Amino acid sequence: MRRRLVAGNWKMNGTAGDLQVAARVADSSADARCSVVICPPASLLDRMSAQVSGSPVETGGQDCHAARSGAHTGDISAPMLADAGASFCIVGHSERRLAHGESNDQVLAKAQATISAGLTAILCIGETGDERRSDTTLAVTRAQLAECIPPGATHRELVIAYEPVWAIGSGQTATDAQIAEVHRFIRQVCGEIGGPDLAGNIRLLYGGSVNPANASRIFALEDVDGGLIGGASLKADDFLEIIGAA
Repeated sequence: MRRRLVAGNWKMNGTAGDLQVAARVADSSADARCSVVICPPASLLDRMSAQVSGSPVETGGQDCHAARSGAHTGDISAPMLADAGASFCIVGHSERRLAHGESNDQVLAKAQATISAGLTAILCIGETGDERRSDTTLAVTRAQLAECIPPGATHRELVIAYEPVWAIGSGQTATDAQIAEVHRFIRQVCGEIGGPDLAGNIRLLYGGSVNPANASRIFALEDVDGGLIGGASLKADDFLEIIGAA
């Protein structure tokens, strides 16, 4: 069986005082029957990793550079994330694709760098509102998967998060039918790319305004193996309720 995963993406939020949220999640997740990851800003990663050490909670980066090192002022590499205690790294988030112009080629390079550093890549894909309205969601999904999944990547190295761009931080959530359709299609395309082992074992997360009120319903859908959680992961009570739903 695929072990469910709930990952919290803190985005550009959090200072030292907010480490208490991670501490509470770690203390309350001892009996969690799913994997739990928190991806804080890079400034907190080392401290949070030390804080949750020995608990079921793991940490991750929110992005990385494709290079291991070099003259890349302001960037952080996957080996640096691993050195700070991370086990995961998010790549290809729509906020990186849109605000920083990241292409599928760049996302692929970052995913490869993440895996090479011994981290698990959480590859984000998803359509914009215009793409959804023009009925090109599945075509966009196929292209992102085909161009961003590293050749030979296994389910132990890769997680895919489907986040419809129009639902992120908007309070809107895709319908059950929309989520189920895309997740089923992602699993099909993963089979075409990596064969039955990848298709059957890769974990597929849903992201896009997941909260305590809708988490149980979303996680009950076939082919949904957990969630990539934004704002709700910054509140211990909300995040713990979502973890409980998983």
